[in-house]
Amino acid sequence: MEDHHLGLLLNKLLKEKRKLFVHSVSKGTINGLLDELLEKRVLNQEEMEKIRDENDTAMDRARVLIDTVIRKGPQACQICISHICEEDSHLAGILGLTSAPQAMLDNPVKLASSGPGGNLKLCPPETAQRIRKEKSGEIYPIMERSNRTRLALIICNTEFENLTRRDGADVDTRNMKVLLEGLGYKVDVKENLTASEMILELKAFAAHSEHRTSDSTFLVFMSHGIRAGICGKKYSEEVPDILKVDDIFHILNTGNCPALKDKPKVIIIQACRGEKQGMVWVNDSVAASGNCSLVAPEDFESDAIKKAHIEKDFIAFCSSTPDNVSWRHPIFGSLFIIKLIETFQEYAWSCDLEEIFRKVRFSFELPDGKVQMPTAERVTLTRCFYLFPGY
Repeated sequence: MEDHHLGLLLNKLLKEKRKLFVHSVSKGTINGLLDELLEKRVLNQEEMEKIRDENDTAMDRARVLIDTVIRKGPQACQICISHICEEDSHLAGILGLTSAPQAMLDNPVKLASSGPGGNLKLCPPETAQRIRKEKSGEIYPIMERSNRTRLALIICNTEFENLTRRDGADVDTRNMKVLLEGLGYKVDVKENLTASEMILELKAFAAHSEHRTSDSTFLVFMSHGIRAGICGKKYSEEVPDILKVDDIFHILNTGNCPALKDKPKVIIIQACRGEKQGMVWVNDSVAASGNCSLVAPEDFESDAIKKAHIEKDFIAFCSSTPDNVSWRHPIFGSLFIIKLIETFQEYAWSCDLEEIFRKVRFSFELPDGKVQMPTAERVTLTRCFYLFPGY
């Protein structure tokens, strides 16, 4: 039943992408698809030759080809999508298709139906106690579950006035919310905000009194973006509706959010790059102003140390390295978010946060037709951060 449902979703996906496919597919990809569909017995020899020989232009061949594939049903759609993802990454990006679609069909994110935290493995009390004893003084303190008030914020922009809709973002939001709730956080979700609205939500979040009785926090941002920051819903080249990443750190630093002083502040960023589907913006550290001298007098050095302590206990985890693509499926969500959730589910019970993030990067080490490498940036964690789910 589930396979049938997924097949229908793929069929629906190709119908939605039909016009874009017709206008974007190359002659070489059309010929490759015809060969693949013939080999997989989706088309017979006569059908293949009819599409190839009886249509004068590439657009005509593309139109008849995709209509035939859709008419043939879910399995034909799956073969077509798999071939595009494996053989034409440019077209896959334009259509918003992700890498390894078959793997995603076989194993979509399995969170929503499994209770709090989805398939999150819980930490046995003896394991938590052993780690706390062995690494005493080297890990961030964990407050008692009955007394702590952990908060998390998710900001997800899906609809934009001038940019493309981020299909699949609702899946990312839903699954991240389930994961964070399983880790013991009360999650606030905000959607489709301008940059100024995101600033207001961040300030309101930083002002929550519950942070005083919390041991950590998570903030998740999902949107389009450019190098300068995260796009608000009104972004265009003429209207730079941008949330600067610096603003996130500034609002949550020790001076502006003392309730989170000396507590881990985890920032996760999944952002597309402008109007190109499949491309990701990544938090890129910008050089300081040219007015700052590389060699500072003693009083300036002292001030620098003080500022370093103002921004402490942060880590930002971004979906890709600068200028490289990040893949988002319009049905199943972002590959980065999927891998992140799966790794938390499997290892949060026994690994600290930075080790979890390393494992996420390791899962992307061998490119499967699509290159993507998550990156941790602006890391000022001074200790190991264990989540001990269920403890």
